[in-house]
Order: sequence, then C-alpha cells, then structure tokens
Amino acid sequence: MKAWLPALLRLALVVLLIAFLTNPGLFEPLLKPLTENNAPVIYNQGSLLTLTLLHLRIVLIATVAATIVAVALAILVTRPAGAEFLPLSRSLVNIGQTFPPVAVLALAVPAVGFGEKPTLIALFLYGLLPIFENALTGLTTLPANVMEAARGAGMTGWQRLVKVELPLSAPIILGGIRLSVVIGLATATIGSTVAAKTLGEVIIAGLLSNNLAFILQGGLIVAALAVLIYDGLSAVERYTARRMGREAG
Repeated sequence: MKAWLPALLRLALVVLLIAFLTNPGLFEPLLKPLTENNAPVIYNQGSLLTLTLLHLRIVLIATVAATIVAVALAILVTRPAGAEFLPLSRSLVNIGQTFPPVAVLALAVPAVGFGEKPTLIALFLYGLLPIFENALTGLTTLPANVMEAARGAGMTGWQRLVKVELPLSAPIILGGIRLSVVIGLATATIGSTVAAKTLGEVIIAGLLSNNLAFILQGGLIVAALAVLIYDGLSAVERYTARRMGREAG
C-alpha cells in the first residue's frame, strides 16, 4: 500500500486540478468562507483553464529556448576550441540570476513593449543557469573508459557528441530542465504585471480586491502544476538514467 500511495496522491491531484479548471463552480462552497461582502468566489474575469494553458505555453517557450542556448553553450565550452569561453559563458548565464524578475521586466518593457515578450525574456534568462550548469556537469563527468572506447571505434567528434556524450549526460541535463521549469512556473505569475496572460492575473485580482479566494485559486493551480510537472520530469529523468545505465553496461 505504501508503494502505491504516492501514485494515488498524484492521481488525486490530477483529477482535482482538471475538475477545478473545467468546472470551478463545484468548489465554490469550499472557497466561500474566504470572501467578504458578497464578493465573487470563483475568478470571473476570464477562464481559469485558458489562463492555465497560456501560463504553460509561456513557460514551455522560454524553457525550450533556454535549453537550446544553455546546452549549446555547454557543448561549446567542453570542446578544446571553446574551453577559453567558459568564464564568459558562466557570466552570461548568470545574468538572469543577478537581477530580480521584476527588474528584468522593467528593463524589457521599454524595449519590447507590454505583453508576453518581456515575460518570455525574464523566464529565458532565469532558466539558463540550472540547465547550463547541469549540461556542463554531465558533459565533463562522462566515464573515461566509454569515451576511450568511442575514440577507439573511430568515431568523429560529432558522432561522439551525438551518440555518446549527449545520451549519457541526458539524465543530468533533464535535472536542470526540471529545475528551470519549476522556477519558470512560479516566476511567470509576475508577468501579469506587464499584461501577460498568466495565472498571475488571478492572484493580482485577489490582491487588488482583497479577495483571498482569488489569491488561493491562482496560487494553488501554480503549485499543483509545479508538483505534477516536477514529478513527471523526475520520472523521465529516472527512466533515462536506467536506460543509459543498461546501454552503457
């Protein structure tokens, strides 16, 4: 029973999340005590499902872009010709962590305007560091005997990268992507301060109207998404690690 309990809890969370997004009115009696002066209980300025999908889209786009750039930089600095660029690459990927997300948004708005673009820039910059560091770790800690065997088999540098290095380092890279996604899910909420369509709209509406029910709705949806996506990517990471272990063995 204990082995099945985590899976049952995840399944229950998925069911509750889907039910709330598709039919939030079912949960009105639970949230009613959190409102005052006959204020609306369920967020009524837009569809929670639509905001959730838009929130996920922004995070997905930013994470894909950050993954491409971070992994490319990690590959570059682990090649003999690019090793000297490691300090510069580290400085670049640390830019996003140097400034608070609000500051990045404030700097991006004059350049690209309001809406989704400044939020994408902030999430992209914030997502670079964990992916780059994990990719760098994965590519620099490969088993020496495996690399020597690949060279002995006559593989070119490109073949070793594609067929050996990236597959073996994939579980570690996925760990960085997982962390980047969770950070992005939370950070994306502030995108609503610059008119991006995210679940931050629900939280901000609750703060402006002193409606705790709205705040709780937005916060709990983001938290549930973070838990489910974190668990899902962790499962993919474990599966990839086992598969690579069997193939290496």
